[in-house]
Amino acid sequence: MAVAVERIVVQVPPSEKKAFMSKAKRLGLNLSELMRRGASAYSPEETEDEIDTLVEKIVESTAEAEAALDDALAFVGESNKRIAAMEGR
Repeated sequence: MAVAVERIVVQVPPSEKKAFMSKAKRLGLNLSELMRRGASAYSPEETEDEIDTLVEKIVESTAEAEAALDDALAFVGESNKRIAAMEGR
C-alpha cells in the first residue's frame, strides 16, 4: 500500500463520525481506510444506471399489476351480474 502523504479533511456531524468509526471497527479498518475505500468505490454513473434499471422494472410491474386488477374487476363485475340475475328470478 502506498504511503499516505496528503491529508483530506472531511467535516461531518458527531453522529456520523460515530457511525463511521463503528463501521470501520466492525470491518477491521481504520477510519482513513474506510473513507478511502468508500470514495474509491463511489461511481455515480453506476448508481444512475441501477436506478434506471429499477425504474424500468417498476414501470413493467405496475403495468402487470394494473392488468391483473383490471382482470379481477372484470371478473367481479361478471360475478355481480350473475348474482343479480339469480336474485331477479
